[in-house]
Amino acid sequence: GGYTFDSSNNGSSWTSRGRVPHSGSWPYSRRDLYGVAFGNSTFVAVGDSGKIVRSTNNGASWSNVTTGYTPYTYGSNNLRGVSFGNNTFVAVGYNGKIIRSTNDGSSWDNVTAVNSNYLYGVTFGDNTFVAVGNSGTILKSTDNGSSWSSSSSVNSNTLYGVTFGNNTFMAVGSSGTIVKSTDNGENWSSSSSGTSNNLYGVAFGD
Repeated sequence: GGYTFDSSNNGSSWTSRGRVPHSGSWPYSRRDLYGVAFGNSTFVAVGDSGKIVRSTNNGASWSNVTTGYTPYTYGSNNLRGVSFGNNTFVAVGYNGKIIRSTNDGSSWDNVTAVNSNYLYGVTFGDNTFVAVGNSGTILKSTDNGSSWSSSSSVNSNTLYGVTFGNNTFMAVGSSGTIVKSTDNGENWSSSSSGTSNNLYGVAFGD
């Protein structure tokens, strides 16, 4: 794990940039990356054991920010999603972990967890961060990730991905779950996906 690639021709071809930097001995030195976000000319990627790397040259090279390496609690600090908004990066992960950076990913602060549910995705829209995870967990922050509150849950299915577009937050998850909110993540309703397969990602495009 830990390989990065970039494309300079709108995805027509890709160039491998090799493994991101690591520290520690195997297996902790080879940590998978699960989420990436862009803001203020900076890419930030996050993954296992609190792994955070950043690039300020369009992905040509990457540097470690922090590893979160704790060999006796391997997995407890896994990060699964990251997003950018209002000059703030927010990353989320296992055990309700939420961290934020206001200096382009150079350093990160822990945010008090709302609960211990695993969080898998986070997005930003209309001055609001929304994070989703296990048991239908939906959290929101309207102060750039400093504090978080729970939103009403539509069901108990795990939510893996979330996005924002056309003034709507939309999240997807296990058993074909699709939920959406048109009031900045306060209230959510179910939409029919037409499938019972797990859905892991969702995106918005003009």
